Amino acid sequence: MNKTDIKSLSLEELQREMEQMGEKKFRAAQLYEWIHKKLARDFSEMTNLSLSLREKCREHFDLATLHSVQVQESKVDGTKKYLFELPDGNTVESVWMRYHHGNSVCISSQVGCRMGCRFCASTLGGLVRNLSAGEMLDQIYAVTLLTGERVSNVVVMGIGEPFDNMENLLKFIRMLTDERGQHISQRGITVSTCGLVPNIKKLAEEELQITLALSLHGVTDEKRKKLMPIAERYSISELMDACRYYFERTSRRITFEYALAGGVNDTKEDAEGLIMLARFVHAHVNLIPINPVEERDYVPSAREAVRAFQAKLLQAGMNVTLRREMGRDIDGACGQLRRKVIS
Repeated sequence: MNKTDIKSLSLEELQREMEQMGEKKFRAAQLYEWIHKKLARDFSEMTNLSLSLREKCREHFDLATLHSVQVQESKVDGTKKYLFELPDGNTVESVWMRYHHGNSVCISSQVGCRMGCRFCASTLGGLVRNLSAGEMLDQIYAVTLLTGERVSNVVVMGIGEPFDNMENLLKFIRMLTDERGQHISQRGITVSTCGLVPNIKKLAEEELQITLALSLHGVTDEKRKKLMPIAERYSISELMDACRYYFERTSRRITFEYALAGGVNDTKEDAEGLIMLARFVHAHVNLIPINPVEERDYVPSAREAVRAFQAKLLQAGMNVTLRREMGRDIDGACGQLRRKVIS
């Protein structure tokens, strides 16, 4: 018998499951609290449920939990990168970062990735499969238990393209922000995409208050195509129209993620093009010194080039930040740790 992934069930779905099993509806709320608030790792921990109900749950449900098989801790800033093993033996990465405003976790949404961005380690082995909503949630739950500290911000910017796993992504967001679970604020969640235009528009219509981050990295179609194969499907014009639609529907400012690669996209002309695009959609710009990846040819821009690029944007009145380089000494780029283990 194929078991149901209980961690991916909403409370309403779990209530229906309980009724079908001949149990009282309120048992679903007890189970949901154990799984999503108390972060139980096994049915045996659910001591206010009868032994017979716990046994029934074992027979009907998988309570899938992730196990840490490797952890790297930065000696510079305390950032921790976890390699988690999934129930089927695949692995994903999650990164825990401590900031003055609270703890953040960057999670993965897929095992591997098929987007093919040419500066990214995550895509080197292609896409294996999507993560379930429960597997996305359990990255946060596992990190919370391992660190003993509450997570207040979540970034879906690890391995995978979140919008290529849209249904599970939306369910994950709604469950994570549910007051009956971890109740993390929607405004504390950021989702990054390489630019799947239809799903940017779909997200706009979900009436969520999360932050959308667009991996832009190039300000012309020609340059973006060299870096990101997705640009062959959607032009910058189409992308900006979708971003404008998102802003108008949600009133939430979009973030442009812009990874600076030396001699590739860090010129004065690139800065001027970025200013024009950001103004069009009222975007915040987050500059990222690119993480070097062994199998890729791209290198970070020189410090002087980064400063000059940032200064150009600031002089134009742009809202711009330079991302702190968290975990550079521990394979900080997405997919590097997993790549070492599976190679």
